[in-house]
Amino acid sequence: MDASNFSMPDTPELRAYFGAVPGQQPGCGFPVAHCLMVFGKEVGELAYWDASPQKTGDLHHTHEAHAQAIRPGDVLLGDDAFSAYVHLAMLKTRGADGVFPAHHARLVDFTPHRAGGPDAPKGVPGSRWIKSLGHDDQLVEYFKPPGRPRWMTPEQFEAIPPSMVVREIRRTVRRKGFRPMQVTVATTLLDAAAYPADEVVALRLERWEVETDLRHLKTTMKMEVLRCQTVAGVIKELAAFAIVYNLTRLVMADAARRQGVCVRRLSFADALAWLRHAEPGDAPPRIRVVPLRPGRVEPRAVKRRPKPFDLMNRPRHEMRKCIIDKQQGLA
Repeated sequence: MDASNFSMPDTPELRAYFGAVPGQQPGCGFPVAHCLMVFGKEVGELAYWDASPQKTGDLHHTHEAHAQAIRPGDVLLGDDAFSAYVHLAMLKTRGADGVFPAHHARLVDFTPHRAGGPDAPKGVPGSRWIKSLGHDDQLVEYFKPPGRPRWMTPEQFEAIPPSMVVREIRRTVRRKGFRPMQVTVATTLLDAAAYPADEVVALRLERWEVETDLRHLKTTMKMEVLRCQTVAGVIKELAAFAIVYNLTRLVMADAARRQGVCVRRLSFADALAWLRHAEPGDAPPRIRVVPLRPGRVEPRAVKRRPKPFDLMNRPRHEMRKCIIDKQQGLA
């Protein structure tokens, strides 16, 4: 599960519904939508999406996402926003589990028998220590926050249990070509024998696959900037992107089975190109296999230079008047 955003034409209806990037003057920017998405880990299919106003929080539509995409026995991966107590409790209520980075606002201390609890003073963990499962691997008790999140109804918040047991794991991850990275995980997978700590941390690191899935949608399929000028049109356009994306993943899954390779090794762009140009009755394609490139580093930079035009940092009518004044020699 992850959230992203995309922009769309600057029309009054879209601006009123989705909102724009803060700090921009009217007419100088574009409406931006917040989109919560759930992808399948093995194939990368899009299981859930929801487009909301730009200021929507990542957890706002998790109830709907769980109902549509999360089944009992599933394990959900995500960033630290999803390791909040209420979200972990919601997952356990559905019979699912989660593996997330420990929330940035939560203190984690692996000292056995340490102090802590809901009434702990500042600088002391708000969780209660229960049991050590090994080096930097422990069971603790999380407690329900006193305040209800704005995105939850009173009934939903009331259904959350007052406390729950969570497993915390910390490991130092070393990758060739990178500095060592310390990873602290909060998970509801409590059985250390069934779920060894190192394997849980390795699973948490696979969460980055979602960034590739989002890149396929936003960059390869060009969903980053939509074209429709009404809210209903934007929703339909997103639905069309989701259908084509999942059809492409279906082609890749079939090719992976026939070619005997992991679906994540196949080229999404190659599968999309075949899907766009294939005729009815065409034989299933053989999709190009992307080479393994561990430790690959590429600059996050744009090679093609933009045209040397000024940015629109004032409303259009003001800039238009400035041009006319210059032409008339009044400026």
